[in-house]
Amino acid sequence: MGRMHSNGKGISGSAKPYKRSAATWVKTTPAEVVEQITKLARKGMTPSQIGVTLRDSQGIPMVGSVTGSKILRILRSKGLAPEIPEDLYFMIKKAVSQRKHLERNRADKDAKFRLILVESRIHRLARYYKSTKRLPATFKYESATASTLVA
Repeated sequence: MGRMHSNGKGISGSAKPYKRSAATWVKTTPAEVVEQITKLARKGMTPSQIGVTLRDSQGIPMVGSVTGSKILRILRSKGLAPEIPEDLYFMIKKAVSQRKHLERNRADKDAKFRLILVESRIHRLARYYKSTKRLPATFKYESATASTLVA
């Protein structure tokens, strides 16, 4: 499958292990992992940042294989999940920074074009999240109020 707004194919990447059970060298219990996830979420980390931290500093390769459920599901059960999905949040953040750049540099036509592409991706993703009930049906991305969503 190709990219949405460029012409790359993008087939390379890392592959997850086939074996779904936890590695034998992982000695932490599922309860300890859940406790660490909630502690990191209370500090304000996103689910992907939590996964990277657990992998790099605690030596937990995949949370799903240790606990049996993914990081976001654990956060949802504890009531700590972000209200806007992470990928949509960072796209909105990118659009806000591009719009801020355009206010200072009005002649930057390429930035204007890229902003249109990012905002079309935001609208598409928001439509998907509304259909899967991860966003409220009343959610609407508006560029004027977007900076309050990412503040």
